[in-house]
Amino acid sequence: MKRILFLISCCLIMAIQDFAQTVTQFRGNNRNGVFQETNLLPVWPAEGPALLWENKSVGNGYGSPAITKDVIYINGEIDSIGYLFAMDKQGKLLWKSDYGKEWVKTFPGSRSTPTIVDDLIYVTSGLGNMSCFYAENGQKKWSVNLIRELNGRFTYHGHAESPLVYDDKVILVPGGKDTNVVALNRFSGRIEWICKGMGEIPGYNSPILVQSGKKLVVTFSAYHLLGIDAYTGKLIWSHEQVNVPPAERQPGMGDTHSNSAFYENGFIYYIAGDGNCAVKLKLSPVGNTIEQVWRNPIVDDYMGGFIKIGDKIYTGSDSKRNLLCVDSNTGVIADSLKIGYGAILLAENLLYYYNQRGEMNLVRPGDKMEKISSFKVTAGTKEHFSIPVIADGVLYIRHGKSLLAYDIRIKQ
Repeated sequence: MKRILFLISCCLIMAIQDFAQTVTQFRGNNRNGVFQETNLLPVWPAEGPALLWENKSVGNGYGSPAITKDVIYINGEIDSIGYLFAMDKQGKLLWKSDYGKEWVKTFPGSRSTPTIVDDLIYVTSGLGNMSCFYAENGQKKWSVNLIRELNGRFTYHGHAESPLVYDDKVILVPGGKDTNVVALNRFSGRIEWICKGMGEIPGYNSPILVQSGKKLVVTFSAYHLLGIDAYTGKLIWSHEQVNVPPAERQPGMGDTHSNSAFYENGFIYYIAGDGNCAVKLKLSPVGNTIEQVWRNPIVDDYMGGFIKIGDKIYTGSDSKRNLLCVDSNTGVIADSLKIGYGAILLAENLLYYYNQRGEMNLVRPGDKMEKISSFKVTAGTKEHFSIPVIADGVLYIRHGKSLLAYDIRIKQ
């Protein structure tokens, strides 16, 4: 009997290991902007950390890289064609694969970050092309066009979501009136479920997965935050952007929701540049209802993301052009730091804040934030919009056609 039980236990462990997914995606493996790094410099040299290398050929774009143990993946546009680039940790190109035409209207270039799950990569373009590639060689496995095949619609600045993958599904927001949010089989591209949502255009948002009784996909369409059953596609609840009356709704007004929501201990937080701006919602234990706890319309971050540490939320302000600290219990602004408006992440208990002037800042969080170090990113092209990434002690910054790698490790 002991031998039988041992064999059953081994089989179960092997089955769990086979089912477990290794996911590398937008804003870190948990989509929350927190990178589990150690041995990082607590202070940078006056001239900034050492630049290890620069690759000047990743094409136009604003999406961050996705980085596995050995390979860096990033999307970029060259001569109106979108490419998925794979390079080694020294910035040398391994291969590139095209995923069709890319967005070349407002702010030309790629918008999203690739999502890597085991041996497959999922990529979306500003023009609504969804493609799945083999990670080893860049061969395309399948593709779907959100506009032509799923009756999707464009946002003012093009599609910008980074695909969410869980189990055998990949989640996308075509924004069709009847095909608002869809789940595709991640191995074949066939439709698993369709959610009509509120019938609105997309909101530039990358979905998250929330477990609270029900497993929910939480994402934005233009004027609503949506909570969708992750396995059936049923709309469970929604949260409206109430300060944008329906008669005034038009592309570019009240619909610019680019930051992924965040879930912790029964509460959902989101921050947007317009609409309701900063909001805390209480999610019921079974996940079927929400209740607004607070709303702060002054906290307006369009696309830089936010970080929650304990009872504090850190995020940029577009109108005030600074870094804010917000009390997560009340929504009241607790502190501000005049270092411009930008993108934020967290590693080893320090904030990394890349503002739109091209300054990379190292900030100590707390009741009174403190700027520790900074340096200027001078290489690259166009706007400083991308969200940085940290992997294995290296800080990666995408600036237009360039990807730069900075060594932020403590030297042994």
